Amino acid sequence: MIRYIQRRLLIAIPVIWGVTTIVFFMMRILPGDPAQLMLSSTGGSSEQIARLRSSLGLDDPLLVQYANFVRGAIHGDLGPSFRSNLPVTQQIREQLPSTLQLTVASMMIATVVGVVLGVLSAVYQHTWVDSFSMSVAMLGICAPQFWLGLVLIFFFSFRLHWLPATGSEGIRHLLLPAITLGLGSAAVIARLVRSSMIEELNRDYVVVARAKGLSEMRVTIGHTLKNALIPAVTLIGLQFGTLLSSAVIVETVFSRQGIGRLAVTSIVAKDYTVVQGIVLFTATAYVLVNLMVDILYGFLDPRIRHG
Repeated sequence: MIRYIQRRLLIAIPVIWGVTTIVFFMMRILPGDPAQLMLSSTGGSSEQIARLRSSLGLDDPLLVQYANFVRGAIHGDLGPSFRSNLPVTQQIREQLPSTLQLTVASMMIATVVGVVLGVLSAVYQHTWVDSFSMSVAMLGICAPQFWLGLVLIFFFSFRLHWLPATGSEGIRHLLLPAITLGLGSAAVIARLVRSSMIEELNRDYVVVARAKGLSEMRVTIGHTLKNALIPAVTLIGLQFGTLLSSAVIVETVFSRQGIGRLAVTSIVAKDYTVVQGIVLFTATAYVLVNLMVDILYGFLDPRIRHG
Protein backbone atom coordinates (compact mmCIF):
# COMPACT_ATOMS: atom_id res chain seq x y z
CA MET A 1 0.00 0.00 0.00
CA ILE A 2 2.93 2.35 0.74
CA ARG A 3 4.26 1.92 -2.80
CA TYR A 4 0.78 2.60 -4.21
CA ILE A 5 0.58 5.91 -2.27
CA GLN A 6 4.09 6.84 -3.41
CA ARG A 7 3.13 6.27 -7.03
CA ARG A 8 0.07 8.48 -6.65
CA LEU A 9 2.17 11.23 -5.04
CA LEU A 10 4.69 11.10 -7.87
CA ILE A 11 1.84 11.65 -10.31
CA ALA A 12 0.35 14.49 -8.24
CA ILE A 13 3.51 16.62 -8.05
CA PRO A 14 3.87 17.21 -11.84
CA VAL A 15 0.16 18.06 -12.07
CA ILE A 16 0.43 20.80 -9.41
CA TRP A 17 3.64 22.13 -10.95
CA GLY A 18 2.15 22.15 -14.46
CA VAL A 19 -1.02 24.01 -13.46
CA THR A 20 0.80 26.73 -11.53
CA THR A 21 3.39 27.14 -14.29
CA ILE A 22 0.73 27.65 -16.94
CA VAL A 23 -1.07 30.25 -14.79
CA PHE A 24 2.21 32.04 -14.02
CA PHE A 25 3.01 32.62 -17.68
CA MET A 26 -0.59 33.25 -18.75
CA MET A 27 -0.95 36.11 -16.24
CA ARG A 28 2.10 37.79 -17.76
CA ILE A 29 0.89 37.33 -21.33
CA LEU A 30 -2.35 39.20 -20.62
CA PRO A 31 -2.30 42.89 -21.62
CA GLY A 32 -1.99 45.53 -18.92
CA ASP A 33 0.61 46.64 -16.41
CA PRO A 34 -0.06 45.98 -12.68
CA ALA A 35 2.01 48.99 -11.66
CA GLN A 36 0.11 51.27 -14.03
CA LEU A 37 -3.22 49.92 -12.75
CA MET A 38 -2.20 50.50 -9.14
CA LEU A 39 -1.27 54.15 -9.83
CA SER A 40 -4.09 54.90 -12.28
CA SER A 41 -6.31 56.42 -9.57
CA THR A 42 -3.58 58.85 -8.47
CA GLY A 43 -2.31 59.62 -11.97
CA GLY A 44 1.23 58.41 -11.33
CA SER A 45 4.01 59.61 -13.59
CA SER A 46 6.12 57.33 -15.74
CA GLU A 47 8.97 57.59 -13.22
CA GLN A 48 6.68 56.50 -10.37
CA ILE A 49 5.40 53.59 -12.45
CA ALA A 50 8.98 52.54 -13.25
CA ARG A 51 9.97 52.65 -9.56
CA LEU A 52 6.91 50.62 -8.59
CA ARG A 53 7.63 48.02 -11.27
CA SER A 54 11.17 47.71 -9.95
CA SER A 55 10.00 47.35 -6.34
CA LEU A 56 7.52 44.63 -7.36
CA GLY A 57 10.20 42.73 -9.25
CA LEU A 58 8.41 43.12 -12.58
CA ASP A 59 11.57 44.41 -14.27
CA ASP A 60 13.36 41.11 -13.67
CA PRO A 61 13.59 38.66 -16.57
CA LEU A 62 10.59 36.34 -16.79
CA LEU A 63 12.60 33.24 -15.90
CA VAL A 64 14.02 35.00 -12.84
CA GLN A 65 10.50 35.90 -11.70
CA TYR A 66 9.44 32.29 -12.23
CA ALA A 67 12.43 30.93 -10.30
CA ASN A 68 11.68 33.29 -7.40
CA PHE A 69 8.04 32.18 -7.40
CA VAL A 70 8.92 28.46 -7.36
CA ARG A 71 11.57 28.97 -4.67
CA GLY A 72 9.12 30.83 -2.45
CA ALA A 73 6.30 28.34 -3.05
CA ILE A 74 8.52 25.45 -1.99
CA HIS A 75 9.19 27.23 1.31
CA GLY A 76 5.54 28.19 1.78
CA ASP A 77 6.12 31.87 0.94
CA LEU A 78 3.82 33.06 -1.86
CA GLY A 79 4.94 36.66 -1.53
CA PRO A 80 2.97 39.83 -0.78
CA SER A 81 -0.08 41.05 -2.65
CA PHE A 82 0.60 43.81 -5.15
CA ARG A 83 -2.50 45.73 -4.04
CA SER A 84 -2.60 45.35 -0.26
CA ASN A 85 1.03 44.36 0.41
CA LEU A 86 -0.35 41.68 2.77
CA PRO A 87 1.06 38.13 2.56
CA VAL A 88 -0.85 36.02 0.05
CA THR A 89 -1.01 33.12 2.51
CA GLN A 90 -2.72 35.40 5.04
CA GLN A 91 -5.33 36.53 2.51
CA ILE A 92 -6.08 32.93 1.50
CA ARG A 93 -6.29 31.90 5.16
CA GLU A 94 -8.80 34.68 5.86
CA GLN A 95 -11.05 33.83 2.91
CA LEU A 96 -10.78 30.02 3.09
CA PRO A 97 -13.34 29.35 5.89
CA SER A 98 -16.18 30.91 3.88
CA THR A 99 -15.27 28.89 0.78
CA LEU A 100 -14.96 25.65 2.76
CA GLN A 101 -18.34 26.32 4.40
CA LEU A 102 -19.95 26.75 1.00
CA THR A 103 -18.19 23.70 -0.45
CA VAL A 104 -19.13 21.38 2.44
CA ALA A 105 -22.76 22.56 2.43
CA SER A 106 -23.09 22.11 -1.33
CA MET A 107 -21.44 18.68 -1.10
CA MET A 108 -23.98 17.59 1.52
CA ILE A 109 -26.84 18.81 -0.69
CA ALA A 110 -25.35 17.14 -3.75
CA THR A 111 -24.87 13.80 -1.96
CA VAL A 112 -28.32 13.65 -0.36
CA VAL A 113 -30.23 14.85 -3.42
CA GLY A 114 -28.14 12.78 -5.83
CA VAL A 115 -28.48 9.51 -3.90
CA VAL A 116 -32.21 9.97 -3.27
CA LEU A 117 -32.97 10.82 -6.91
CA GLY A 118 -30.79 7.96 -8.16
CA VAL A 119 -32.41 5.37 -5.89
CA LEU A 120 -35.96 6.51 -6.68
CA SER A 121 -35.22 6.55 -10.39
CA ALA A 122 -33.82 3.01 -10.30
CA VAL A 123 -36.54 1.51 -8.09
CA TYR A 124 -39.33 3.11 -10.13
CA GLN A 125 -37.64 2.66 -13.47
CA HIS A 126 -39.66 3.69 -16.57
CA THR A 127 -42.32 5.49 -14.49
CA TRP A 128 -43.07 9.16 -13.97
CA VAL A 129 -40.82 9.09 -10.90
CA ASP A 130 -37.91 8.01 -13.09
CA SER A 131 -38.70 10.68 -15.68
CA PHE A 132 -39.03 13.41 -13.05
CA SER A 133 -35.80 12.45 -11.27
CA MET A 134 -33.77 12.35 -14.46
CA SER A 135 -35.33 15.63 -15.61
CA VAL A 136 -34.13 17.29 -12.41
CA ALA A 137 -30.71 15.71 -12.97
CA MET A 138 -30.62 16.96 -16.56
CA LEU A 139 -31.53 20.46 -15.37
CA GLY A 140 -28.65 20.39 -12.91
CA ILE A 141 -26.20 19.33 -15.63
CA CYS A 142 -27.38 21.75 -18.31
CA ALA A 143 -28.15 24.89 -16.28
CA PRO A 144 -25.15 27.24 -15.95
CA GLN A 145 -24.41 28.09 -12.33
CA PHE A 146 -24.57 31.85 -12.84
CA TRP A 147 -28.01 31.52 -14.52
CA LEU A 148 -29.33 29.16 -11.84
CA GLY A 149 -28.08 31.46 -9.10
CA LEU A 150 -29.83 34.48 -10.63
CA VAL A 151 -33.08 32.51 -11.00
CA LEU A 152 -32.97 31.43 -7.34
CA ILE A 153 -32.27 35.00 -6.26
CA PHE A 154 -35.19 36.28 -8.33
CA PHE A 155 -37.73 33.83 -6.88
CA PHE A 156 -36.61 33.25 -3.29
CA SER A 157 -35.19 36.71 -2.56
CA PHE A 158 -37.06 39.24 -4.70
CA ARG A 159 -40.43 37.52 -5.12
CA LEU A 160 -40.94 35.41 -1.98
CA HIS A 161 -38.55 37.29 0.33
CA TRP A 162 -37.63 34.03 2.05
CA LEU A 163 -33.84 34.16 1.79
CA PRO A 164 -31.26 36.95 1.41
CA ALA A 165 -29.69 37.44 -2.00
CA THR A 166 -26.16 38.35 -0.91
CA GLY A 167 -23.85 38.12 2.06
CA SER A 168 -21.99 35.49 4.06
CA GLU A 169 -23.57 35.68 7.53
CA GLY A 170 -25.39 32.63 8.85
CA ILE A 171 -27.19 29.64 7.37
CA ARG A 172 -29.86 31.74 5.62
CA HIS A 173 -27.17 33.38 3.50
CA LEU A 174 -25.67 29.94 2.74
CA LEU A 175 -28.72 28.07 1.41
CA LEU A 176 -29.10 29.62 -2.05
CA PRO A 177 -25.37 29.54 -2.91
CA ALA A 178 -25.08 25.94 -1.68
CA ILE A 179 -28.07 24.83 -3.76
CA THR A 180 -26.69 26.63 -6.81
CA LEU A 181 -23.29 25.03 -6.44
CA GLY A 182 -24.49 21.56 -5.41
CA LEU A 183 -27.25 20.91 -7.95
CA GLY A 184 -24.87 20.14 -10.81
CA SER A 185 -22.95 17.60 -8.74
CA ALA A 186 -26.23 16.12 -7.47
CA ALA A 187 -27.21 15.46 -11.08
CA VAL A 188 -23.97 13.62 -11.82
CA ILE A 189 -24.26 11.54 -8.64
CA ALA A 190 -27.92 10.73 -9.36
CA ARG A 191 -27.16 9.36 -12.82
CA LEU A 192 -24.33 7.17 -11.51
CA VAL A 193 -26.37 5.87 -8.56
CA ARG A 194 -29.29 5.08 -10.90
CA SER A 195 -27.15 3.02 -13.26
CA SER A 196 -25.42 1.22 -10.36
CA MET A 197 -28.73 0.48 -8.64
CA ILE A 198 -30.29 -0.92 -11.81
CA GLU A 199 -27.28 -3.17 -12.28
CA GLU A 200 -27.39 -4.38 -8.67
CA LEU A 201 -31.17 -4.95 -8.69
CA ASN A 202 -30.71 -7.50 -11.48
CA ARG A 203 -28.11 -9.58 -9.65
CA ASP A 204 -28.76 -13.06 -8.26
CA TYR A 205 -28.41 -12.13 -4.59
CA VAL A 206 -31.34 -9.72 -4.94
CA VAL A 207 -33.50 -12.50 -6.37
CA VAL A 208 -32.49 -14.76 -3.47
CA ALA A 209 -33.27 -12.04 -0.92
CA ARG A 210 -36.72 -11.52 -2.41
CA ALA A 211 -37.32 -15.26 -2.48
CA LYS A 212 -36.61 -15.38 1.26
CA GLY A 213 -39.54 -13.03 1.78
CA LEU A 214 -37.60 -9.88 2.63
CA SER A 215 -39.50 -6.65 2.10
CA GLU A 216 -38.68 -4.54 -0.94
CA MET A 217 -37.50 -1.72 1.32
CA ARG A 218 -35.07 -4.01 3.13
CA VAL A 219 -33.78 -5.46 -0.14
CA THR A 220 -33.26 -2.01 -1.61
CA ILE A 221 -31.74 -0.23 1.39
CA GLY A 222 -30.08 -3.09 3.25
CA HIS A 223 -28.60 -5.02 0.35
CA THR A 224 -28.64 -3.24 -3.01
CA LEU A 225 -27.84 0.34 -2.01
CA LYS A 226 -24.71 -0.60 -0.07
CA ASN A 227 -23.14 -2.20 -3.12
CA ALA A 228 -24.42 0.44 -5.54
CA LEU A 229 -22.76 3.24 -3.55
CA ILE A 230 -19.22 1.86 -3.96
CA PRO A 231 -18.58 3.60 -7.33
CA ALA A 232 -20.46 6.67 -6.06
CA VAL A 233 -17.94 7.08 -3.23
CA THR A 234 -15.21 7.77 -5.77
CA LEU A 235 -17.36 10.25 -7.66
CA ILE A 236 -18.41 12.07 -4.48
CA GLY A 237 -14.77 12.57 -3.54
CA LEU A 238 -13.93 13.92 -6.97
CA GLN A 239 -16.95 16.23 -6.90
CA PHE A 240 -15.69 17.81 -3.69
CA GLY A 241 -12.60 19.04 -5.50
CA THR A 242 -14.73 20.23 -8.40
CA LEU A 243 -17.02 22.17 -6.08
CA LEU A 244 -14.06 23.81 -4.35
CA SER A 245 -12.71 25.07 -7.66
CA SER A 246 -16.17 26.05 -8.98
CA ALA A 247 -17.01 28.24 -5.98
CA VAL A 248 -15.61 31.27 -7.83
CA ILE A 249 -18.78 31.67 -9.92
CA VAL A 250 -21.21 31.26 -7.03
CA GLU A 251 -19.27 33.54 -4.70
CA THR A 252 -19.30 36.24 -7.36
CA VAL A 253 -23.03 35.91 -8.11
CA PHE A 254 -24.03 35.98 -4.42
CA SER A 255 -21.33 38.50 -3.36
CA ARG A 256 -19.93 36.05 -0.81
CA GLN A 257 -16.52 36.30 0.73
CA GLY A 258 -14.15 33.51 -0.29
CA ILE A 259 -11.07 32.63 -2.28
CA GLY A 260 -13.12 32.46 -5.48
CA ARG A 261 -14.24 36.06 -5.25
CA LEU A 262 -10.72 37.05 -4.17
CA ALA A 263 -9.41 35.39 -7.34
CA VAL A 264 -11.79 37.37 -9.56
CA THR A 265 -10.87 40.74 -8.06
CA SER A 266 -7.17 39.83 -8.22
CA ILE A 267 -7.39 38.86 -11.90
CA VAL A 268 -9.07 42.18 -12.74
CA ALA A 269 -6.36 44.07 -10.84
CA LYS A 270 -3.60 41.85 -12.32
CA ASP A 271 -2.44 40.99 -8.82
CA TYR A 272 -0.14 38.21 -10.00
CA THR A 273 0.95 36.89 -6.62
CA VAL A 274 -2.58 36.44 -5.26
CA VAL A 275 -3.83 34.69 -8.42
CA GLN A 276 -0.81 32.37 -8.44
CA GLY A 277 -1.29 31.57 -4.77
CA ILE A 278 -4.99 30.79 -5.15
CA VAL A 279 -4.39 28.57 -8.18
CA LEU A 280 -1.59 26.75 -6.37
CA PHE A 281 -3.79 26.21 -3.31
CA THR A 282 -6.82 25.07 -5.37
CA ALA A 283 -4.75 22.71 -7.52
CA THR A 284 -3.10 21.22 -4.44
CA ALA A 285 -6.45 20.75 -2.69
CA TYR A 286 -7.95 19.13 -5.79
CA VAL A 287 -5.03 16.76 -6.22
CA LEU A 288 -5.01 15.82 -2.51
CA VAL A 289 -8.73 15.04 -2.57
CA ASN A 290 -8.19 12.85 -5.63
CA LEU A 291 -5.27 11.20 -3.89
CA MET A 292 -7.38 10.41 -0.80
CA VAL A 293 -10.10 8.98 -3.04
CA ASP A 294 -7.53 6.81 -4.84
CA ILE A 295 -6.19 5.55 -1.51
CA LEU A 296 -9.70 4.84 -0.22
CA TYR A 297 -10.56 2.97 -3.38
CA GLY A 298 -7.30 1.07 -3.10
CA PHE A 299 -8.46 -0.19 0.30
CA LEU A 300 -11.90 -1.07 -1.06
CA ASP A 301 -10.53 -2.87 -4.10
CA PRO A 302 -6.99 -4.34 -3.70
CA ARG A 303 -6.86 -5.07 -7.44
CA ILE A 304 -6.42 -1.33 -8.10
CA ARG A 305 -3.31 -0.83 -5.98
CA HIS A 306 -1.71 -4.01 -7.35
CA GLY A 307 -2.62 -3.17 -10.97
